Amino acid sequence: MSPGRSRITLSNASSDPAADGLHIRVGDAAWPVRVVRHALSRRYRLVFDGARGELRLTVPRRASERAAMQWAAGQQAWIAEQIGKTATPVLVGPGTAIPFRGIERRIDWAPGAPRAIRLGGDAITVGGPIEGVGRRIERWLKAEALALMESESRAIADAAGLAVGRVGVGDPRSRWGSCTTGGDLRYSWRLIMAPDHVRRATVAHEVAHLRHMDHSPAFHALVDALHDGDVAAARAWLRREGRALHRYRFTA
Repeated sequence: MSPGRSRITLSNASSDPAADGLHIRVGDAAWPVRVVRHALSRRYRLVFDGARGELRLTVPRRASERAAMQWAAGQQAWIAEQIGKTATPVLVGPGTAIPFRGIERRIDWAPGAPRAIRLGGDAITVGGPIEGVGRRIERWLKAEALALMESESRAIADAAGLAVGRVGVGDPRSRWGSCTTGGDLRYSWRLIMAPDHVRRATVAHEVAHLRHMDHSPAFHALVDALHDGDVAAARAWLRREGRALHRYRFTA
C-alpha cells in the first residue's frame, strides 16, 4: 500500500470531486481522504501522504465510493502505523540541515556572501536576502537534479543502444519516475537528496522502460544490467526512507 515503485504513466488518473469532505477517524483525529478514480486500477489502493496530511484512496473507475471508504476505514492499524512514521515537516532556511546526494549538508547563510549557491564539504553556502533563502535552495536543488539525471539517463541509454527524448523533473507524491511511449523521461527532483545508488537505480528503471513498457522479467533483467549496484537495496531504501524526502518545505 505504500508508494515505492515507479509507474509508467498516471495520465488516466483523475481526482473525484465527490471526495471533498471525506474523512477517516483514527483515534481522536479525523484524516481527510482524497479519492482518485483510475481507469487502469483493478483494486483499492490506500496511501498516506504525510506531506499533505491526507489519505489518498485510489479506486477503479466504476467502483462504489461507499464500499471503497468502508474498506479504507477498516485499515486502522495500517493507517496508524503510517501516521506514526511520518516525520515532522522541515522548513528549509539558514542553519537547516538537508540531505544532498545522501549526505546531510548545513545551509550556511551570510548576508554578505555571494548569492550564487556553493557546495563545499558538509555545507551549502548562500548569501542574499534571508527571506528568499529557502526558495533559492529549492531552485538550486531542482537544477542540480535535472542536470545530473539527464546526464545519467542519456549515458545509460546510450550504453544500451536506446534513445531518450526529453528529460524533466517535477515533484510528484506517488512515483519517483515515469517514461512515456515517446521516450520522454521525468523524475522527482527530490531524488537529488537520496544516496547516489538510489537515484541511479531509479534512472536505470526508467531507461529500461524505453525498451520494455511493462514490469516483466525481461524488464527487471534489463534494470539489473543497466544499474551498477544493488537494485533491490535501492528500492528498499525508497520504501523505507523515501517518504521523508517530502518533509522538506522551502516556503512557509
